[in-house]
Amino acid sequence: MADAFSNMTPQIKLSFVSDAAEDAVFGRGVAALCRGVREHGSLNKAAKNMSMAYSKAWRIMKTTEEAFGVQLLERDGAHGSTLTPEGQRLLDTYDEVQRRTSAYAADALKELMAK
Repeated sequence: MADAFSNMTPQIKLSFVSDAAEDAVFGRGVAALCRGVREHGSLNKAAKNMSMAYSKAWRIMKTTEEAFGVQLLERDGAHGSTLTPEGQRLLDTYDEVQRRTSAYAADALKELMAK
């Protein structure tokens, strides 16, 4: 029976929730914006790459920064943006927790489906 499920993989949707504001999360979307800023050096370019309006991306980042009490981006006006050390740390931590959780889930799925 396990062979019938051999093409399954788990998909984990991780998010960090702020205790200060339960509806504010650092999840896939914010992480993608942060990666885009790191790659393109601009929140505007990161938003465009995600087919998102700059105003929405700016609002998401501002809300996240306020909820977590940390500045994620260093904004330099027309010269773009960069991740702050705290923003880089949060993104790196998110990516590593996602990696570990996904690896655990894949192993657990394989083990449980083999029964």
